[in-house]
Amino acid sequence: MPIYDYQCSSCGHKAEVMRKMSAASVEACPVCGKETFAKQVSAPSFQLTGSGWYATDFKGGHKPESKAAEPASESTSSAPAACATGCACH
Repeated sequence: MPIYDYQCSSCGHKAEVMRKMSAASVEACPVCGKETFAKQVSAPSFQLTGSGWYATDFKGGHKPESKAAEPASESTSSAPAACATGCACH
């Protein structure tokens, strides 16, 4: 869900408001009650939910296991003469 920056032009109150993109804009200031609470132009900000994100799965230091590349054996003769033994192309 996106997080928007709002500011009241009457009292100067600033707030970050989490709203669905399809939700109507907030217009009434929560401090003074005037209809001058407007969305500000700012850098994009959003909250990731669910699994598969850094914040939910990997932030605690748990890293997925990766397969280490096995070195090519010197007895393998399938590599062309131009390739060195243990090259990454074969």
